[in-house]
Parts: sequence; structure tokens; C-alpha cells
Amino acid sequence: MIFDPPLESVTLLRRYKRFMADVRRADGREITVHCPNTGSMKNCVLPGIEQAALISDSGNDKRKYRHTLEAVQVAHGHWAGVNTGRTNALVEEAVREGMIAELSPAQGVEREVRYGDSRFDLALGDRAAPHTFIEVKNVTLGPGPEDDDDGVIAFPDSVTERGQKHLQTLMQVVAEGRRAALVFCVQHTGARMFRPADEVDPRYGALLREARERGVILLAWRTGISANCFRLECPLPLDLS
Repeated sequence: MIFDPPLESVTLLRRYKRFMADVRRADGREITVHCPNTGSMKNCVLPGIEQAALISDSGNDKRKYRHTLEAVQVAHGHWAGVNTGRTNALVEEAVREGMIAELSPAQGVEREVRYGDSRFDLALGDRAAPHTFIEVKNVTLGPGPEDDDDGVIAFPDSVTERGQKHLQTLMQVVAEGRRAALVFCVQHTGARMFRPADEVDPRYGALLREARERGVILLAWRTGISANCFRLECPLPLDLS
């Protein structure tokens, strides 16, 4: 995912009302930007600390908030991508390029494919009869300023009943004889391992382990983050112990 022009470097001052953030530009002006993230952004926004951040410019003056918060510098100098609207595109790009061995694009890649009353982020094969359904999750929960920089990044950052339902549906796909995969797009440059955040949502962690036992493919990939480019760069080990 190339940014042309590059993302703008700013200082994050605060996030509030869930979808809004105030930033300071290099010339000292303060503006409000859109923050497209429904999660808690735990350990991404650090209370009382001004953080380096990156924003994009839609170029659309008709938008109430023309600019979008894309990434923030988190504890230990790492970066986290907080625009969840980028996640599916990042994974789709990697799949189409053949980067993810478990998910071949040879028979086609589709977005937003229905399965019963659910909708999966991606699917492989013909849209009318996919052979593999893929759910994608954005992952940013890393160590806080007081924690060791151990590289272990977790999901979710808040209780997610929606995520629990997705896991149950993925297991149903496998039970019906098709492939199902869950890709954790880890937008955290300090990531060295992925784990479920059992301390945040123990039900999600239990369902994730059950999904693996039932044959759902679980994958985690770290994303490289810069003002010029976001891109999946390497797979991560999963700790489900």
C-alpha cells in the first residue's frame, strides 16, 4: 500500500468521542481528524502524552474531517496502524501477490462475500461458490510504557461479541467441508509474536483455541509502517498456550 504523497507527520494530542482526534501539524496549527477505529486503542493512545502520528489527506473539502489518523508512535518507539479501514486491503494485497502460502490467489480473490447471514472480508475461488472464507482482524494491543518490550501483541483490545460470532461462523464453514481462515493483521512494528488477549476477553480466547482444534487456519502477519508505505512483511508465531 503506497502513499503518494506520503502521509503527513503530526503530533497526536488527544482522541475523543471514539472517532475524533486532535493533532498538531508541523507549523503549529491544530486540526481535528477522523479516527476510524471502533476498538479501545488500548496502549495506542497514551493518556497525557503527546505522540508522533501520521495522517492522510482525502483531498475532499466536503468531508467534515478531511484528514484521517493512520498510525501513532506507541511505547518503546514502535508504530501502530490504527486505521482499521486499511486492514482488509493490506491482507488482500498480500494474498494477491502470493505472499501467504496458505492462501493461494490462483482461483480468484473476492471481497465482502456472503455466507448465510454473515459476510466475510475475503474469499478464495468463484464468488458464487468460494472454497475458502477469510476473516481479517486488525491487531495493535502491545506493551504499554511500563511493560517490558517483549514483542508479544494481542487481540482483542476490548470484549468483542462480534469477533466471537465470527469464530463460530468460521467453525461452521469447516464443519460444512470448506476451508476457513482467520488472518490477524498485526499493525505493530514491534511485533514478534501473537497471542489472544485472554485477560481482556476470555471467551474470545477460548473460541480461538476451539477454532484451531476444529480446523480453522490461524495466521498472524506483521505490518511494516512508514509514511510512504504500509505492507505485510512477515508471518508471526502464535502463542495459544
